[in-house]
Parts: sequence; C-alpha cells; structure tokens
Amino acid sequence: MYDALVIGAGPAGSTAARLLAKAGWSVALIEKTAFPRPKVCGEFISATSLPLLSDPAIADAYVAGAGPEVKRVGMFVGDSVLTSAMPPALQSSGRWGRAMPRDQFDLILAKAAADAGAEICQPWKLSSLQLYPTFSTALIASGNETREIDARVVIAAMGSWERSNLSNSPDRPHTGSDLLAFKAHFRNADLPCDLMPLIAFPGGYGGMVQSGGGRVSISFCIRRDMLQRCRETHSGRTAAEAAFRHIAASCKGVRDALSGAEVDEHWLAAGPIRPGIRPCYVNDIFFVGNLAGEAHPIIAEGISMAMQSAWILCRILLQHRHNLLTGGSAAEAGATYRAEWNKAFARRVRMAAFFARLALSSKWSVAAHTLVRRVPSLLSFGARLSGKAMQIVG
Repeated sequence: MYDALVIGAGPAGSTAARLLAKAGWSVALIEKTAFPRPKVCGEFISATSLPLLSDPAIADAYVAGAGPEVKRVGMFVGDSVLTSAMPPALQSSGRWGRAMPRDQFDLILAKAAADAGAEICQPWKLSSLQLYPTFSTALIASGNETREIDARVVIAAMGSWERSNLSNSPDRPHTGSDLLAFKAHFRNADLPCDLMPLIAFPGGYGGMVQSGGGRVSISFCIRRDMLQRCRETHSGRTAAEAAFRHIAASCKGVRDALSGAEVDEHWLAAGPIRPGIRPCYVNDIFFVGNLAGEAHPIIAEGISMAMQSAWILCRILLQHRHNLLTGGSAAEAGATYRAEWNKAFARRVRMAAFFARLALSSKWSVAAHTLVRRVPSLLSFGARLSGKAMQIVG
C-alpha cells in the first residue's frame, strides 16, 4: 500500500512524486515510456519555476544543460523583427528563465524523484484503475508482466495528448481548425542568445529559443487546413517540412535566424492540442499538468504550469495528510485544489487563448502587429499577463 500513485513522469508527475517523497510519503511513479525520450514542447521554463529547480538533485544538471538566460521577448511577423525586455520574475533575485531539451529535463526530474525515495516503474503502462472507498488498485503492465499497486491517493499526470481511461475530458472530432504541433532543433542558427521571439504566420504561431548544447529549438502550431495547403504547395515534403517552408516564407526573422542552420536529428509532431480548463479533481483522482488545464503554447508556460500545479497539489495534500492516509474522504482536498488551481492559472489560460486568437486571425494579427511595432513594450506587458512575473511557488 503506497501513500500515493503518480501516473506519468513528465514535469508535473515527477515534481509531484519528488515533493511527496521528500515529505515522507511512500510514492510509486508510473511511466509508460523509457527515458530519455523526445517530446514536442517549447522547452522554456519561466523564472517563476526556479524555486522548484533549486533541489541539489536538479540544480547542477539544469544549469549545465539548459540554454542561456532569456532576457528579451520578441515577435517575428512578416518583415518585422520586434523585441522588448522580459519582465523580471518577482523574488527571482535577478535570475531569468531558460530553455532545456525535454529529453534531458524529464530525465533529470525523474531521477530526482527516485533520489527522494519514489519508486519508479518504467516502462510500465497503466492497464486499469479500480477505485474503492479508502484506496485504489492499479493494474500496470510491462511486456508480458503485470503488477498490482494499491495507493491511498492517485495523481494523474499523463499529459493531454495521452489516450487513457483516466481522461477527464471528452474526445472531440477532428476539424480544419485543429492545431497540430511540430518541433525541431537546429544547429548553427543565428538567434540572439537572450531572445525568445513569438512567431506569427498565416494559419498558426510558434516560438524559438536557445535550448542548450548550441542548439535552437523551434516549435509551432498550425491549423490542420493550413497544413494541408502547405503540403499541396510543397508536394513531396513531409508535413513538418512543408509547414516550416511556409513559416520561413512568411517571417523574415525566421529566415534570418535559420538560413544557414540545419535540423539536428528530425522533426517531431503531435496533436491536435486541446487548450482549456478541465476538471482537476474527479472521482477521487487529482489531475496535474495539462490534464488539469492547458494554455495555448503561444505564451510558453506549459512546463512551468505543469510543475507549479504539482507544487500546489502537493502542498494541499500535505495539509490534509492525516485524513487522506487514514482512509478519509479526499473531497475537501479536491475542492481546495480546484479553487487554488483556478486562482493561479485560469487567467493565464484565458489570456493565452486571447493571444492565440489574435495570432490566428489575419485581421487582428495585422492590427496587433501594427500596435506592437509602434509600442514594442507591449511585448513585455503581454509576457507579464502570461504569467512570466507571477510568483506562485513559495
């Protein structure tokens, strides 16, 4: 009988497992894939999350593997290259956010959870979960081997793209407006080391950042119908290559930064993305990361929101420790978590949706571009609204 079962070892799951294990809980952390593994992700980690990376088991590896500090935000749209200062994070002591390849970052966080005392089952996949009044039983499988795990508390942290019987939101049919996500690393790129620009192009948006190891990460979302047009225009190309050619043709900043660069390894693809606020506590299961709520990637807050939501949940679970671990109801802890999650992230999710609508609408995109060109400091203001200076972790 474990105190907690955490399903998914990404930034949210590994953070939750580490924090609970350090507090003395017995924790089982289940992850279906072997690490390191690549992941479609913008890779930026806001300075507001740095307190969660100060653990000695994480700090040195993070500093050694992450890219340079990001001190400026920017916008690449059409022939314009606009920049402004990144708003400083409150209480960050002059430190700034950085980006790190997800394959390295997830491995560091999972190892830190293990070092704290969590038992990692990897690669093991959840087959079923049976909920009882005072505990839950998970059946997990790896190859032909199966195992049962009992736990008082269940935390779901699989990410919104993972298909699971624990889903807290219904599937939706595919449409032309679906946003599909792509990512690649480039070597020999010419992007200023302290700059993270937003890329706005017809039918989508994206971002670029120095992510460590001398590589630049570019990630973007593009409407399904626009992607189809790109593939027709650039026949014989993969979906990612066709979309990238469309972006480069649309944005001078991208052309300038990547004209002499080459893709390192290969493009990754995922989606469609499903931004929005979802139930974060259902049937005695706590949801963290993108399963609780997902902001449009346009604000580059995915990793930070995942880790911060895990921190909020763990703080609440520890406050209700006696009740939860002696068979009491989780409803009070669930209600508190729901309220605190919304207080911390609901505005951020809504602002991201607003910014995404601006970027995806040709009419409003032109108006926003014209305004930002006249007042570049609006980029700093937008970064502040997206949560870059909102201190959540205590």
